[in-house]
Amino acid sequence: WNYAHVLRDDGVGYGDYVEQITYLIFLKMADERDKAGQQVQVPNKYAWAKLVKLDGDDLELQYRHTLESLGKEGGMLGTIFRKAQNKIQDPAKLERLIKMIDKEQWSTLPADVKGDIYEGLLERNAQDVKGGAGQYFTPRPLIQAMVEVMQPKPTDTVADPACGTGGFLLAAHDYMAAQASSKKEQRHLKEHALRGNDIVDSVVRLCAMNLYLHGIGGDECPITANDALAKEVGDDKVDMVLANPPFGKKSSITVINEKSGKKEQEKLVYEREDFWATTSNKQLNFVQHIANMLKIDGKAAVVVPDNVLFEGGAGETVRKNLLERCDLHTLLRLPTGIFYAQGVKANVLFFDRKPASETPWTRELWIYDLRTNKSFTLKQNPLTRAD
Repeated sequence: WNYAHVLRDDGVGYGDYVEQITYLIFLKMADERDKAGQQVQVPNKYAWAKLVKLDGDDLELQYRHTLESLGKEGGMLGTIFRKAQNKIQDPAKLERLIKMIDKEQWSTLPADVKGDIYEGLLERNAQDVKGGAGQYFTPRPLIQAMVEVMQPKPTDTVADPACGTGGFLLAAHDYMAAQASSKKEQRHLKEHALRGNDIVDSVVRLCAMNLYLHGIGGDECPITANDALAKEVGDDKVDMVLANPPFGKKSSITVINEKSGKKEQEKLVYEREDFWATTSNKQLNFVQHIANMLKIDGKAAVVVPDNVLFEGGAGETVRKNLLERCDLHTLLRLPTGIFYAQGVKANVLFFDRKPASETPWTRELWIYDLRTNKSFTLKQNPLTRAD
């Protein structure tokens, strides 16, 4: 928080602050690893050692070039610095921040300590609701409970198509890591077990860094930045999906066609061969997308708003298909007051993907009601693990 106060005086919001500190800590850790003889991907001319020596405009210039150039690299590095920009206007503040970070030895901190510090920053960021960051934040006790009932195995692949800052992926990783006994399982966990995607660049950066600080990810970054709903799911299916997709409608944007230079109105709906219904409702699209991401007998736990359960039209088509093609065995009704956005009425759907069949797979549905006569607030009476 000492760092935060340096930047808060300069009018840098929490989101930008966490982002700037992400870049600097990453460069410092890369420097430490380099000194320890480990291979590091950061090219010499953009190394930490170059920043530490500079001040004033020279420092500002070097930092700006560093961010721009590293964003063009591949793998984890390119993801963490994707479209990165310097938001610190005052070179003196930047210099102070660099000196503060330079004092610490980050690589020797255990991964869970670094990870916890970072999670703490992200949570504070989420509380800064004016910036809308809260939408990315699913209550941690809810995530933990979902992971524990889903029981991901250390050999599984777990995906989140709207991963935010990586809460579900990290909770799944911790659960799987506790059971990974062989070297092979541990390597699978570090390099291949997790897959995430988010449409917001800055969030993808935070997520990649979050995983990196928890010791996850090989040369390739497990997180991608694109619109998960835009294209059909290939053969690359997963064993488990844990997600809290964004609520809302697809917004219409005008895209300039690169070939003709003409403006074209983008469609409000996703037309996909593998979708059961065409709709602009994001939640319904995510439910269809997630069902299609799963291998046969793959399992999903997904947070969805109430309208998914009741809406007619496309909603009805999606529910019917879900009940027929999957075993939708459990529905958890969530209380209000647990999300940063007020008054959100949400549920968790638990379903298993099944092979084609003449008869519907869902035969009975358990409903757990954690909503009726329950009241929670974020500060005074938060949702806990015990709930």
